[in-house]
Amino acid sequence: MTLQQEIVGNAMQMAVVNLHPGQTVYCEAGKFLFKTTNVTMETRLSGPNGGGQQQGGSGGGMGGMLRQAMGTAMQVGQRMLAGESLAFQYFSAQGGEGTVGFAGVLPGEMRALELNGTRAWFAEKDAFVAAESTVEFGIAFQGGRTGMSGGEGFILEKFTGHGTVIIAGAGNFIDLNPADFGGRIEVDTGCVVAFEEGIQYGVQRVGGLNRQGLMNAVFGGEGLSLATLEGNGRVILQSLTIESLANALKKAQGGDKQGPTGGMFSTHAG
Repeated sequence: MTLQQEIVGNAMQMAVVNLHPGQTVYCEAGKFLFKTTNVTMETRLSGPNGGGQQQGGSGGGMGGMLRQAMGTAMQVGQRMLAGESLAFQYFSAQGGEGTVGFAGVLPGEMRALELNGTRAWFAEKDAFVAAESTVEFGIAFQGGRTGMSGGEGFILEKFTGHGTVIIAGAGNFIDLNPADFGGRIEVDTGCVVAFEEGIQYGVQRVGGLNRQGLMNAVFGGEGLSLATLEGNGRVILQSLTIESLANALKKAQGGDKQGPTGGMFSTHAG
């Protein structure tokens, strides 16, 4: 059964989800807004298909309990390393249809993605808001050759399975396909919200270690790296980065984190 949801609002959107009896939706702790009284709320450390839930045929007794505990501990450990919330909140309607609302933590848009089991979706940290219990939430640690070539690795949220997952970002969204632009686009590292499986995500240096490269890093405000997205698939970018929002707020409070040169140099002493 397709999840009935509506994204409402403008500058700070929220998702209003209508739950049928038997449907369950879960969110990251801190993303819940409101619910009707017939919607139950339960907090768990495990994901929807994680070690914290007993599955038929998975084996009982001490061995089954130990496997569940180890599975949950591994999930929690991955989320802790990624800086994600340690727990999920689960919502189910009892005795009829119910309504529950969710929102992100920054002013901006939300988007509902439909998974059909063929392609996973990857998203930046903190983009996840809520999903059906048929969607599995995971952490993808991407490094190796891609990370080393860019000088860093990546920690991403990964969504697999079937159903609806709701994500949020800052500012306005734009949907792009690198295949429409010669197969590759380069963007500010803070602008990437989410992309489909099959898109290659990496980081490259802005220019070389020459005069123009240093000019880009020092005065351009982009630092030394740009994100690269290659392949054929859907990419969602955001118009506002968390770093630029933080700098604007800092400047409004009487401090300028970037200083007159932006980029590499900072006048922030805190």
